[in-house]
Amino acid sequence: MLVHSVYFWLKPDLPETQRAEFRRAVESLKQITAVESAYVGSPAPIPKRPVVDDSYSVALTILFKDLAAHNSYQVDPIHVAFVAAWKAQWTRVQIYDAVSST
Repeated sequence: MLVHSVYFWLKPDLPETQRAEFRRAVESLKQITAVESAYVGSPAPIPKRPVVDDSYSVALTILFKDLAAHNSYQVDPIHVAFVAAWKAQWTRVQIYDAVSST
């Protein structure tokens, strides 16, 4: 299994309507065939701790069966269109990929 975690920092001046539209666009990535399961969220309202970074706007976590599924996702037309349509609206994207044997 491959866990693909993506964190988006949206432009601070992005209107709330566009933020909601962005969230729906991220949710639409779940329909890509290579995706086993996916979760979309925002920073949790937990107590502040020095080790927690809650500065991002939207988080996406996707589980893939394997590296081949991940690679397929990266070139899927839905993913490619998402990036092209939205990349001008974020200031930063951070990705963490982890492989699990369980």
